Amino acid sequence: MNALSQADYIVFLIYFAIVATYGYYVYHQKRKVTSGDTKDFFLAEGSLTWWAIGASLIASNISAEHFIGMSGSGFALGLAISTYEWMAAATLIIVAVFFVPIYLKNKIYTMPQFLAQRYGETVSAVMAIFWLLVYVFVNLTSILYLGALAINSITGIDFIICIAGLIVFAVFVTLGGMKVIGYTDVIQVVVLIIGGLVTTYLALTLLSEKSGQEGSMLSGLSLLKERADSHFHMIFKQGHPYYQELPGLSVLIGGMWINNLNYWGCNQYIIQRALGADLKTAQHGILFAAFIKLLIPVIAVLPGIAMYVLYQDGLFQTEMVDAAGKLKPDHAYPTLMNLLPTGLKGVAFAALTAAVVASLAGKANSISTIFSLDIYKKYFDTEASERKLVRIGRWTVLVSLVIGGLVAPSLKALDQAYQFIQEYVGFISPGVLAIFMLGLFWRRTTSAAALAGTLLTIPLSTILKFLPVWTNGAFPDYPFLDRMTITFVFIVVVMIVMSLSTKAEELQKPKIDVSLQYFKLSPAFLAGSVLIIGILAGLYTIFW
Repeated sequence: MNALSQADYIVFLIYFAIVATYGYYVYHQKRKVTSGDTKDFFLAEGSLTWWAIGASLIASNISAEHFIGMSGSGFALGLAISTYEWMAAATLIIVAVFFVPIYLKNKIYTMPQFLAQRYGETVSAVMAIFWLLVYVFVNLTSILYLGALAINSITGIDFIICIAGLIVFAVFVTLGGMKVIGYTDVIQVVVLIIGGLVTTYLALTLLSEKSGQEGSMLSGLSLLKERADSHFHMIFKQGHPYYQELPGLSVLIGGMWINNLNYWGCNQYIIQRALGADLKTAQHGILFAAFIKLLIPVIAVLPGIAMYVLYQDGLFQTEMVDAAGKLKPDHAYPTLMNLLPTGLKGVAFAALTAAVVASLAGKANSISTIFSLDIYKKYFDTEASERKLVRIGRWTVLVSLVIGGLVAPSLKALDQAYQFIQEYVGFISPGVLAIFMLGLFWRRTTSAAALAGTLLTIPLSTILKFLPVWTNGAFPDYPFLDRMTITFVFIVVVMIVMSLSTKAEELQKPKIDVSLQYFKLSPAFLAGSVLIIGILAGLYTIFW
């Protein structure tokens, strides 16, 4: 039944009231300390604890694309889609060790600011505009689309009304600034994990019951491995039906690293959570997020695999297809949620809403940060006061969410949304990572080389994507993760050649300070990092 009961709505309203009340409390406390301060509004400078930073990282990252999109990919591909989450845990450690110390020691608050200090205003301006377009027209729209799709599937509320409701909720959270977002994200993460675990428990017990067992979670897990063994392999060999999506060892040594390092280390939307803290707090927060990342496949992928087994057994044949009778893997999670008993369905619904709203709020705040500090302040009103910039930031939040809401319905043609998002965001990832990596760790890299890398990434990615079609198969059709690797290597080579061709006396001294003393780590961080790497090694060994 695609509707919530009165008890479900009560549970959801309790969740909403808790988030709203706590958010107002944090906002009220903040106003006692400062009012109209840009660093406070955009970064919550010095206000977030390590657990708030870690929770906010996860809340901003996990959205409907995970609950709906990743479960859909779990249905189609299996556990292998978890590589995005598990490799992210390893990536977070690298970001905490090598990226964050440089950002914090150089007082970097936005990614365009880093590019401006390292390469000059031209590269910074081009990337700032590009990031704004991608954040609004790819990220915000996909989050709104998938969130509204899920809520519509669960409640029966009109799709457009669902989009409007998500925008209103997100605006309410976002206008309080990063401190409100950071601390309300703690609640959001707790709710989304509890709700996600409830749905996973239902999926496993349902599988056990339908298979004539006692209906326990453990027997469901055992049946899952037994009945869907093909869905429990992390590394696909060439010739596998989904090799194009996850091409063998490339998920460990190739494009997956480019995808993750760009997302976690060069992405305003994500790294912004750590830029207002001291180094130790930021690193511990990022490590906390890495531990949570290990858990995400349990709540996002396993339900999709369970639905695959149930569907193969002849169940949910109607629910898993669209109006034209086409199988839609992204229907797996909403179908499961509709089976939850009264009350628990409200918890799962609150979890899904928490994930969507937290991601929307984080993305909108990052959009407002880049526009206010890197576009408006530099090119429209260089004398703008702190209070005015905060006001511009709030208007940017509202406008960006409205634009996202208007564009979101056009995404209805998507099949596996998660894979679609990963591939097309991957058009820019190689170039962005190349200019950041060389800018951070090779002092000789020139501004001209960085601009070339910025401008090459989309054309080169597009050529590699469509050349097999244009040549009728004469050119190899590389998996998109491999295309990212090829693009990244090509851009790095171009940048190195251009930089080396510049005479030493013509080089400008970078305004970014990098010193080995920045990379000292606490014993607790080292111990946690070793534990995470050990867990990952075990997981990939077991499910190779």
